[in-house]
Amino acid sequence: MKTKISTFLKERQDRFKPIEANKLGLQRLYKINFSGEIHLAEKPTNTNMILVKSGDLVISGINVEKGAVAVYQGGEDILATIHYSSYEFDESKIDIDYFKWFLKSDSFRKIVQSQTRGGIKTELKSKKFLPLEIDLPDLKSQKQILKKINSMENEIKQLEQNVFYDEKLLKKLRQSILQEAVQGKLVPQNPKDESAVELLKKIKKEKEKLIEEGKIKKQKELPFIEEDEIPYELPRGWVWVRLNDLVSLLGDGLHGTPNYSKEGEYFFINGNNLNKGQIVIKENTKRVSKEEYNKYKKILNERTLFVSINGTLGNIAFYNSEKIMLGKSACYFNLSNKIDKNYIKLIIETNYFLDYCFSNATGSTIKNVSLNSMRLFPVPLPSLAEQKRIVEKVDSLIGFCDELELRIGENKESSERLMRAVLGETFGRE
Repeated sequence: MKTKISTFLKERQDRFKPIEANKLGLQRLYKINFSGEIHLAEKPTNTNMILVKSGDLVISGINVEKGAVAVYQGGEDILATIHYSSYEFDESKIDIDYFKWFLKSDSFRKIVQSQTRGGIKTELKSKKFLPLEIDLPDLKSQKQILKKINSMENEIKQLEQNVFYDEKLLKKLRQSILQEAVQGKLVPQNPKDESAVELLKKIKKEKEKLIEEGKIKKQKELPFIEEDEIPYELPRGWVWVRLNDLVSLLGDGLHGTPNYSKEGEYFFINGNNLNKGQIVIKENTKRVSKEEYNKYKKILNERTLFVSINGTLGNIAFYNSEKIMLGKSACYFNLSNKIDKNYIKLIIETNYFLDYCFSNATGSTIKNVSLNSMRLFPVPLPSLAEQKRIVEKVDSLIGFCDELELRIGENKESSERLMRAVLGETFGRE
């Protein structure tokens, strides 16, 4: 039977100017998430507010069809901005949980689109919402339909829970692969490989040559790695070495703010622009001119790695001749030619590196890892040949993980599609 929503919902009319609203001392609604959960806050307002009483149906006019609908069950009145609307409902005509499901259905969206100018593209106000005519079964039928929906929802939630656990297991699997790689457990050692000690000698000669050529400065000797710094035992032929022993240069970006230029050809990047080996230029990434870049430019090359060391820790990217200027939340280091840079990347992606960062970071809210801590970071080093075998094996196994992730993502989308299908079958597809 066609029924106007206004026959079972009545909008609460209480309205307050900001000054009056703040004097009431009531909590305010600041969000209804898409699962229908209400979040409250105690903060003043600068906008007009509406009143919400316990038992009211509260609807976000902007996100109603996404599930931003709830029945407020608190003991005290609350306030909400005028982007929400609050309704009393007639329990003799409507099962409110049935109605909440209906509001999430494609059928409701199509009714709005067909009966109102502009549809639901902007904000659904009560003056458009209440006059809508919907097919409404009797109360007994509503409750029977609701029972079926709730039964299907429980099954779908179980599917979603399985997806959640699969995601957690996959994350652990990725870390397990990386951890076994840097512990020398992923590929067998080859006794014919050159030892890491010999490799270090070659790296030392390489650095001495760069010093003689005036390309880098002589570096201060670093302390030996103490026993309490070693987290696990290495296979024969491997050695523990400081990160600084493997690089020709290690530094960070600009401390301060450059002069930005909308037409600048260089992007000013920070740690949040580094992701899985790639430099990611975002829409809000600012630019600087070539002249500004030249004031602070760093010596970067094809052996350069960037790592975030302030705020978000451990994001990593390779340098591939991008036109960028580095900010202070990331450091850079230029690896020796004798090191596989992808091997160092996978070390930085391990929990071992993150644990080291957090244990050496300063700051309570925003974590910061000093350049000295980066220089002192103990690296588990195998021969160059074994580094390459490890990288090849990790790439293969991580590729398998990527396939699993795609399947998990498909299962996640399937559960969402299934709920939409349930609502479509229940309320009609019109």
